[in-house]
Amino acid sequence: MLKTPELAMPRSRKVTTVCNGKREVWTDYEQAKAYFLELMMSTDGEERDRAECVYIQLLHGLDECSDEDE
Repeated sequence: MLKTPELAMPRSRKVTTVCNGKREVWTDYEQAKAYFLELMMSTDGEERDRAECVYIQLLHGLDECSDEDE
């Protein structure tokens, strides 16, 4: 029988993002990804870099995504 890899397992649909000091809790993971993709594509400069940072973390499936250095 085939084993399901961990990345294919359903993850929590809830995600917290912090971008440009604004903290937001999303109940729909896909909606958060779509928002940050749109933000990334429609801005430039530092704002685009911040949105891209959060978007990449969302792609990796993190439950908390931030543009801040920790």
